[in-house]
Amino acid sequence: MPSVECDPDVARARLEDAGIAIDGGNTEYERWRAERGGATAVAYDDKVVVQGSRPTDLLALLRSESGGRAHVYFDGASRGNPGPAAIGWAIVTSDGIVAEGSERIGETTNNRAEYAALERALEAAREYGFDEVDARGDSQLIVRQVKGEYDTNNPELRKRRVRVRELLDSFDRWSLEHVPREVNERADSLANEALDDA
Repeated sequence: MPSVECDPDVARARLEDAGIAIDGGNTEYERWRAERGGATAVAYDDKVVVQGSRPTDLLALLRSESGGRAHVYFDGASRGNPGPAAIGWAIVTSDGIVAEGSERIGETTNNRAEYAALERALEAAREYGFDEVDARGDSQLIVRQVKGEYDTNNPELRKRRVRVRELLDSFDRWSLEHVPREVNERADSLANEALDDA
């Protein structure tokens, strides 16, 4: 179980600022508990222990310093076009994967799923307090549309492109690049796992 050496009061404030509910501890030694996704944070007098199936759902929020740079990987998947769809994303720093997520998003096209994945990944990077992002995805079409190299006649994709650009511009610095699928393997597998779990 990852243990975060930090003041439990500071950690509590960070989690509350992120909108996470804080509950009382389960034993006399626990100061408080908080849950998000597949992670539970338990505070003791001098540290916070994060446990659960996906500790990364809370670890990035408990980092000792806000800001910094993250690599954001995203992928959308659709079985059929349109068909059942899901997204996957991962936020990576020099500490490794600090956050990741996946979810089913109903029935849609692959391109819409790719945009939804990029949007959610950027929102997560904002929530975790990063001020610089290098976004990476294996959809050349989405990357080129967002960068303005390609246009689209589809009104919904245009709307999603505007939203993604707003999110990117909210960071102090950003980049967006196409990468081969093998470089984007974690986000790709998260999206496909979400589809398989249905």
